[in-house]
Amino acid sequence: MAYWEPKTVKMYRIVFLIAISSCVFACNQKKQDIIKMPYYNTADFEPIFINDQAKVPLQINHTIDCFNFLNQDSIQVTEAIFDNKIHVANFIFTSCGSICPVMTGNFKIVGDSFKNDTNVIMLSYSVTPWIDKPSVLKNYQLKNAITNTNWHFLTGDKSSIYKLARQSYFAEENIGYSKDSSEFLHTEHVILVDKTKRIRGIYNGTLSLEMRHLVEDIKTLQQESN
Repeated sequence: MAYWEPKTVKMYRIVFLIAISSCVFACNQKKQDIIKMPYYNTADFEPIFINDQAKVPLQINHTIDCFNFLNQDSIQVTEAIFDNKIHVANFIFTSCGSICPVMTGNFKIVGDSFKNDTNVIMLSYSVTPWIDKPSVLKNYQLKNAITNTNWHFLTGDKSSIYKLARQSYFAEENIGYSKDSSEFLHTEHVILVDKTKRIRGIYNGTLSLEMRHLVEDIKTLQQESN
């Protein structure tokens, strides 16, 4: 026993050290993998990758601007609703017979994935706010069987919504940035914004596969900020 016991202990120590090293490597690798989503600072959606999070405020100065709208329950909603929270936004109108029903159906993929997560906010802005009053948005919500408390349908001043869409969310990318509120806004884009109100992703809301990618990217952002 005196001969084998030290060798056994030594062997266990080696196995333990290998296991610890593997865990450290895996953790470090995981941290490296987490910081992989780009930032978008301009309307051309040129991706910017930053590994050192301390440099983000120095390199990324674009954030979502403040706003004040009403949701489907006639409750006032401002940008404070997503303070320190991830949020996703799209732009629809209830009378749309083309891409909007498809977008709303696909957006439900995201809604179903984070239905009980109060740290993920979903915003659907109406681009025909003169038609889509809160009661109309409420009927649209009920028609589409949407019960999420973290999904808001927003309406308000047309010029304010259009300016927010084009200049904050870059909803129409480069093409829409210079347009004014007299030109109709109609886009399939869904925008992902992190907890610091910085844009991190753009997706085609008419494609269910893109919405599944969005779900995974939200999970990545959740890890990044933990």
